[in-house]
Amino acid sequence: MNIEAGLYSKSGEGDLSATPRKKSEPLRQCVHNAMQRYFEHIDGHGMSNLYRLVMNEVESPLLESVMDYTGGNQTRAAAVLGISRSTLRKKLAQYGLD
Repeated sequence: MNIEAGLYSKSGEGDLSATPRKKSEPLRQCVHNAMQRYFEHIDGHGMSNLYRLVMNEVESPLLESVMDYTGGNQTRAAAVLGISRSTLRKKLAQYGLD
């Protein structure tokens, strides 16, 4: 079973989505629930690079959302994220969001 391929399955198998089930559900709980679903779907199969896998899934939409929120203003986006503008530019390029 290819664990990483399952993460992107449209059927929801291996779903890492952090969509709140309830409006008041905090992001922390959404992440916890998503990870629990992930571990249930791997069914004892080995995994590696989980941190990188999760960061790739989370960082890109985070950057995209902040860029939308700031109207594409990289200086404001970097300030919102608490990172330097050069780091933001590097990350935007990394995910093809530049």
